[in-house]
Amino acid sequence: MSDFINPIKQSLFDFLSELKLNNNRDWFADNKHRYISDVRDPLLEFIYHFGEPLGQISPHFIADSRPNGGSLFRIYRDVRFSKNKEPYKTNAGVHFRHIDGKNVHAPGFYLHLEPRSCFAGCGVWRPDGVALKQIRDEIVDNPQNWMDIVSEKNFQNTFDFHGEKLKRPPKGYDSEHPQIEDLKRKSFIVLSNLKEDQITSPEFPVIFTEILKSSSPFV
Repeated sequence: MSDFINPIKQSLFDFLSELKLNNNRDWFADNKHRYISDVRDPLLEFIYHFGEPLGQISPHFIADSRPNGGSLFRIYRDVRFSKNKEPYKTNAGVHFRHIDGKNVHAPGFYLHLEPRSCFAGCGVWRPDGVALKQIRDEIVDNPQNWMDIVSEKNFQNTFDFHGEKLKRPPKGYDSEHPQIEDLKRKSFIVLSNLKEDQITSPEFPVIFTEILKSSSPFV
C-alpha cells in the first residue's frame, strides 16, 4: 500500500537550509544528531515502506533501506577532483534503481529533496556507451512505440525532459530521422517538480506513487 504514514517533516528542509549556510565539518559535527533524526532516519523509513508500492509499479526496481550502500545517497561530497570543497551536499537524494544496476547510471526512479528545489525523476542519467546505443537503437527500430510513450497525455502533463544533448546527430544515425532531437540526448531522464508542502503532507506517499506510475512505460 502507498498510504503509509509519511515520515518526512519540515525539519528535514530546516536542516538542509541551515547546512547550506554552515557547510563545514565543525557545524555538521555539532548537528549530526539532527541529520540522523530529521533527514537520514525519516528517509530510510520512507524507503522501507515504499518497497511495497514500488513493487506494484514494477518488480524490477529496488527500495533498499540500508543506511549505507542502499537507496539513500550519502550526504558527504567527494571533493577530491572538485573546485568546490564544501564537504556536504545540501540536498537529500533517493534512487530506486533497477535490480541489475550498480550505480547512479542505472535506470531508476529518483526523489530529490532540496529547499525550494524538489522533484521526482525517472529514467537513465548519463548511461554508458553500450546502454546509450541500445536506447537510441530502440527508438530507431520502434519509433511509434517511443512516440506513444512520450506523447501520452498524462506523461506530458507530469514530466519535462532534462539533461544535455549533442549539438550534432550522433555518429551512425540519420540526421533526418523524425526523432533526431531525442537521439541527440546524452541522458533519458524526465523530471516532475514538487513543492515542499506536498512532500511533508500525509498524502505524499500516494502522490509520489502516482508520479512513478505515470512514468513506468518510459523507464
